[in-house]
Amino acid sequence: MHYCLDLWLAIPFHFKITRKRNSKLGDYKYDRRNGHHSISVNHDLNKYSFLITYIHEAAHLLTTERFGRKTQAHGKEWKSNFRELMEPVLTDLIFPKEILQPLKKHMRRPKASTYADPDLLHVLRQFDDQDVDLVPLDMLGEGDTFEFNNSMYKKLNLRRTRVLCQQADTSRKYLISKMALVRFLK
Repeated sequence: MHYCLDLWLAIPFHFKITRKRNSKLGDYKYDRRNGHHSISVNHDLNKYSFLITYIHEAAHLLTTERFGRKTQAHGKEWKSNFRELMEPVLTDLIFPKEILQPLKKHMRRPKASTYADPDLLHVLRQFDDQDVDLVPLDMLGEGDTFEFNNSMYKKLNLRRTRVLCQQADTSRKYLISKMALVRFLK
């Protein structure tokens, strides 16, 4: 896509496609020693999630260029820059209609992660090459057991955006995103 190249040409940066990272979809870094910017995006994202993440990270770069390092990572300056950079691609020529509407809604008040927006996450996941046995954690009932990151858990109760779960082996309790994809164990 020419737009992504144009963003890179405006303020060049080192770009890397990385392995899957469970903790983040992409990353922006600024090296104060040499003034170089770098952006990484996970390789396993579908093309729509990849584009949104790329622009999300480019908005961090633009925020650093415009305001320096004194701003909050996902503060008002970043939100404004993210909206500005997303505007040219918020069209049905780039995104399918089922993604476009939740994405436009998300862009009114963007969150630190597109995956923090349940409506947007739901439609983006429809374009993933996911294992059909995986379901969002919030679809399970209390007391159900499931596998997540190669461990077995029991679902206890839903908090606001996370679910309190108990690991089967250790009985330790963890908060897991209600949108996490898990394998239901019957």
